[in-house]
Amino acid sequence: MKNEELKNRDLDVLWHPCTQMKDHEKLPLIPIKKAHGVYLEDFEGNRYIDAISSWWVNIFGHTNSYINKKIKEQLNTLEHVILAGFTHEQVIRLSERLVKLTPDGLDKCFYSDNGSSAVEVALKMSYHAHLNSAIKKPLFVSLTNSYHGETIGALSVGDVELYKETYEPLLMETVQTPVPKDMSKESAITAAKEFELLCQNRADEISAIIIEPLIQGAGYMHMYHPHFLVLLRELCNQYNIHLIADEVMVGFGRTGELFACQKAQISPDFLVLSKGLTGGYLPLSVVLTKNEIYLKFYCDYNEHKAFLHSHSYTGNALACAAANATLDIFEAENIIEKNKVKANYMAKELEKFEKLSNVLEVRQTGMVCAVELKGYKAEERIGLKVYEYGLEYGVLLRPLGHIIYFMPPYIITEEEIKKIMDVAYSAIKAL
Repeated sequence: MKNEELKNRDLDVLWHPCTQMKDHEKLPLIPIKKAHGVYLEDFEGNRYIDAISSWWVNIFGHTNSYINKKIKEQLNTLEHVILAGFTHEQVIRLSERLVKLTPDGLDKCFYSDNGSSAVEVALKMSYHAHLNSAIKKPLFVSLTNSYHGETIGALSVGDVELYKETYEPLLMETVQTPVPKDMSKESAITAAKEFELLCQNRADEISAIIIEPLIQGAGYMHMYHPHFLVLLRELCNQYNIHLIADEVMVGFGRTGELFACQKAQISPDFLVLSKGLTGGYLPLSVVLTKNEIYLKFYCDYNEHKAFLHSHSYTGNALACAAANATLDIFEAENIIEKNKVKANYMAKELEKFEKLSNVLEVRQTGMVCAVELKGYKAEERIGLKVYEYGLEYGVLLRPLGHIIYFMPPYIITEEEIKKIMDVAYSAIKAL
């Protein structure tokens, strides 16, 4: 059988991400032959609804005909060119559109390859901007329970023990301030007061605070009130601290607005984007920042203030073509309003989970839903049981520990939403 043959060939040569490879002695590794829309299909004809958008990237589904077309057109013209000293139309057009679509005041785009790399760019750019103003601020602040990637700098500002404990000796010193404990406005105010106390004591050291606006993705889909962003923006202004908004996961419509910061009507100093930027097709990320910060690096060569950071595939033409096609779909199909209708349907389907005795909490922000289980020990690997159940019934769920979450492509139908919810409900009920 083709599935079995490919699985064995894979295990001979591949080391998979975020995986204990010994699990695959028992856990099925699934070779995918093709994909279309919300469906993945293996070599034996089994189909799975991709309820997590393949790690939160495929916002318009797989093999989208329009994005396919635009990438093919670009492929016949220009696949890649060095972005130092050269440019191309796709990256210019994409940058113009992002500046227009993102919160006011974000005027310049700096590209890299993935979310972690973009976080590194934002951290370095923040520190260097202060330094170019003759101020040394080596400290970064992040929220408790946060996750910002797995390169050294990004891992340093994260706070999920699972990801950073092993590498702690390699990481730079950072400080965490409490995330709002729940989605209430009162919790937002309380958490902001904690950050204010930190600022009063250490503002002269703090270069920036980095946050995941509204939803902490790998931090078990913890969610909080938009008012927290408003208060952070005010405090950062007061204490000359940069605000970095890591919207790698929540950007491009996940929260009910195109960008999560727009729900609080604030503009960060740095906006970090990736994942949905290319519709899930190709690696690309971007950091948007203000002209005010850009000008701190603008100087004669011998002043040594330039921002020296580069990636070989910066602004790749094929990736930019995919990103422009993705933005075309947002513009042409009124996606944000359609998502609000689907989010309301998801909310109704979530109601049944609240009646289960092993469910602690159900929460939702836009097109992101989470069901938190209770009464299980970590060694029981309860999420793995839900994952296996989902595959048996044709749904790809990939829980975060005891958190079962849903983050489907925007093209999903109500019928397909009902199926993923029903399968997850049955899995949890059967535990």
